[in-house]
Amino acid sequence: MAISESGTTLHQRARTMLPTDHGVFTTYAFDAAGTTHVAMVAGDPSAATAPLVRMHSECLTGDALGSHRCDCGDQLQAALAAIADAGCGVLLYLRGHEGRGIGLGPKLEAYELQDAGLDTVDANRRLGLPDDARDYTAAAQMLEALGIARVRLLSSNPTKAAALEALGIEVIERRMLPVADRPENAGYLDTKRRRMHHDRPRAVPEVPVAAAQATGTSGPDYAAITAGAEVVAQLAQSADGFIAARSGDAAFVSGEADRAHLHRLRAAVAAVVVGAQTVVADDPQLTVRAVDGENPVRVLLDPHARIPADRQVLTDGAARTLWLVGPAAEVPADLAGHVAVVRLPQTGGAPVSPEQVLAVVREQVPGAVLIEGGGRTVSDFLAAGVLDRLFLTLAPVLIGDGVPGLRFSGSPVMAEALRVPFRRHLFDADVCTEFVLSAAAQQRTSGLLES
Repeated sequence: MAISESGTTLHQRARTMLPTDHGVFTTYAFDAAGTTHVAMVAGDPSAATAPLVRMHSECLTGDALGSHRCDCGDQLQAALAAIADAGCGVLLYLRGHEGRGIGLGPKLEAYELQDAGLDTVDANRRLGLPDDARDYTAAAQMLEALGIARVRLLSSNPTKAAALEALGIEVIERRMLPVADRPENAGYLDTKRRRMHHDRPRAVPEVPVAAAQATGTSGPDYAAITAGAEVVAQLAQSADGFIAARSGDAAFVSGEADRAHLHRLRAAVAAVVVGAQTVVADDPQLTVRAVDGENPVRVLLDPHARIPADRQVLTDGAARTLWLVGPAAEVPADLAGHVAVVRLPQTGGAPVSPEQVLAVVREQVPGAVLIEGGGRTVSDFLAAGVLDRLFLTLAPVLIGDGVPGLRFSGSPVMAEALRVPFRRHLFDADVCTEFVLSAAAQQRTSGLLES
């Protein structure tokens, strides 16, 4: 039992397990002020420094009935997916919050006024109702009951973070979920961004004209990658399968159009992952420069901390950078402020797996992830079966000998070779094959071909 400063009592009514499309969650029912709220828990968030937390306001029309007038249903599913991917976190389902706290009937009345031309704020005011009537006391109490004092909040609404802070919960970071606007709710969401100070989404890059030439499609669907929080990989290699010459020189295997495609992928994801050898050999920036868009978080997979401290990703401050190192690896003490050292899990001497890497990344950065290189890293993630898509570009050049590109343990006979739906894109002289690997990504993709 927990009691707030206002005297409101929270009582745990039940604890059970809920199997969902995103995994099994330990689920609590809490009663407060005559209302039953729900907490869905993954892992042990009380042991985490600051677990992912979503405060989700009840929305019958969006969550249960599938309405697209709001984005609540999409946000609910994206939050559960992000928490499940992280392996640790809490979704608080706050009942009594229908229509930002005005109730189901008044919300539908407000919808009727919106049908006549008012926006969501003016419709509430026409009814004599507040813009937002929600109270988050029960949410703070539930977090306290679960042993959580610091959180990474999954929300585009700064008011929620301020409310939690006022109730004694430290919000060390607020992250926007990767949910795309729909035509049916674009106006509603724009009003919340303009008049209620909600975050605007990351810019989704324009599709290159050259990408439509090979298949008649509109090119790679970058927005689907963002909306689906997909894990995608990209690799450009010569026609004979090398990503660099024998000396390590890779400038440049593919042409300018393919490199612009890479920058569009960076702009569409929340994080970009590269192996240590790529940073050592190429000293990349891993930023968005060839197109408009925000820089992703840079993730350096370096179990033995081999990356020299003078590399651009550790010194330039252009983007938040996570340096993933082993539990005992030694790193410099005077790193730049944009660099955070994140320890990989103990593996008993075995190599850290792609699944473990993604779990660490998801805990730090919800959203789409790009596995950019090098060849071994991309090959490992493909072989582990964790990719939603692979963009493999072949350039019309023969290197003869060099740094190998895509390599994995295949099948002994052609009948068992990996064959998945694909699309093909022409980037000037380079040909990019988009392998759509996961069933979820296939459902989001049009114009697929079969091999």
